Amino acid sequence: MPAQTLGHKTTAPRHDMSVVLVTGSYDHEIRFWEAWSGICSRTITRSGESGQINRLAISPDKRLLAAAIHKKVNIYDIASASSTPLVSFDGQNGHKNNVTSVSFHSEGKWLVTGSEDGTIKIWDLRSGQLHRNYDNGAPVNDVVVHPNQGELISCDQAGSIKQWDLSENICTHELTPAGEIPIRSVTLASDGSCLVAGNNKGKCYVWRVNEESSQFPRFQPVTKFQAHNKYLTRCLLSPDTKYLATCSADTTVKIWSVSHSYEFKLEKILQGHQRWVWDCAFSADSAYLVTASSDHTARLWEMASGETVRQYNGHHKAAVCCALHDGAS
Repeated sequence: MPAQTLGHKTTAPRHDMSVVLVTGSYDHEIRFWEAWSGICSRTITRSGESGQINRLAISPDKRLLAAAIHKKVNIYDIASASSTPLVSFDGQNGHKNNVTSVSFHSEGKWLVTGSEDGTIKIWDLRSGQLHRNYDNGAPVNDVVVHPNQGELISCDQAGSIKQWDLSENICTHELTPAGEIPIRSVTLASDGSCLVAGNNKGKCYVWRVNEESSQFPRFQPVTKFQAHNKYLTRCLLSPDTKYLATCSADTTVKIWSVSHSYEFKLEKILQGHQRWVWDCAFSADSAYLVTASSDHTARLWEMASGETVRQYNGHHKAAVCCALHDGAS
């Protein structure tokens, strides 16, 4: 295992950005943490600026942090100590309502955002300009970039999951697995072979994703299961595609093993948070999971034991989003 990953407990100097762990909160602060010591190494304070932090994303090269803050998106330099963003995506071309998702394209040149205003936008990080705008027609809850980097998968309040073709600028597929029940979260396997979506009623739906050129449908339903009896906030497949993490209003995170035949078996229930768990992020080797909760804390969990190995204290209100990048940049 490479020494720079989270899976290796080396004590690194503070400027070592090999592990980037960030949380965002309703207290309007963004905090960077030393993963193993639990020390907050940097706080981005936003004095004179309102708006809760909704989502966070770290660029593939670990250089940039994208923060969805109410209607706008700020891009911060991770290596800098400055709380001033490099660029903000807002104003005339910006979103008109809460930004609910942020994702970097693999080359780090584009940023994809989804919003409750019913649009998905692609931003050019080099020019700082809006590159493309998709009208989803309903408030967007989540957007992921397909590993082929040529498509987006979104989900929304109207209960739809859509695939957007980046080259043709159109919606090419639409799924509505549970009628009008809002789809809260979507996650794609790192090899693009599997799509999982979770809805507001705690149910997960799974599709095998086939090549467009195959004789099978693009999205082939394989299973569905009740992950939680309360509101589901996030579902996330691990980088090695062997596990699915589901976060919920029931204060737990559930870890499901994924078989080659797409059977999902409950392996562990991560218990410790006192209130809603909003977000999660896996380490690059899939051995650790970070979670953010309304109890004001974030936690680092060891997947093998299901135990909390570190708790991050410092936010004064709900911690609602987290991002982790400890892989190769």
